[in-house]
Amino acid sequence: MTSADKWTPDHLMDPATRAIHLEQRRAQLLPIVDDLRRLAREMEAELKEMESIEGDFPGQAMFRAWRVGKPLFKAADDLDQALVDLVSFNARYQKAYEELPVNREEKRRRKALAKAGQPEAIESGPSGTVPAQKQEFGDVFDGLKRGA
Repeated sequence: MTSADKWTPDHLMDPATRAIHLEQRRAQLLPIVDDLRRLAREMEAELKEMESIEGDFPGQAMFRAWRVGKPLFKAADDLDQALVDLVSFNARYQKAYEELPVNREEKRRRKALAKAGQPEAIESGPSGTVPAQKQEFGDVFDGLKRGA
C-alpha cells in the first residue's frame, strides 16, 4: 500500500492487512502519546511554579494548575485508548467473522455425527450425580415436582 492510498474497509477484511494497519497506527500514535504526556508534565510543572494571582485562596494556584493541565493528560490517555480500541476491533473481527463460521461448521459436523449414532461424537456430562442424591436423601424428594 502506497502512502497515497487510503485505508478502506476492504483492506481490513484480510488478517495480514489488518495487522499492518494496526502496526502503522501504533507507529503513528505512540510517539504522539509520549510527546503529549511529556508536554503535559512539563506544562503542569510550569503552572505549579507560577505565583499565585492576587485574590487566590490558599491552594487555589495548585488546583488551577492541575485543572488547566488535565486536558493534556486526557488527550494522551484518549490516544492511548484509541490503540486499545484498535486491538479490540481486530480481536472482535477475528472472532466474529473468521472463527465463528469455522466453529459453527464444526458444531454442525459433531451434531450430524451424533444423530448418525456415532458414540465418539456425543459429549457426555457428569454421570452419577442424580442417583447419588437419591441414595443420600432417600425418598424425601420423590414427591416433589420441578416448578410446583
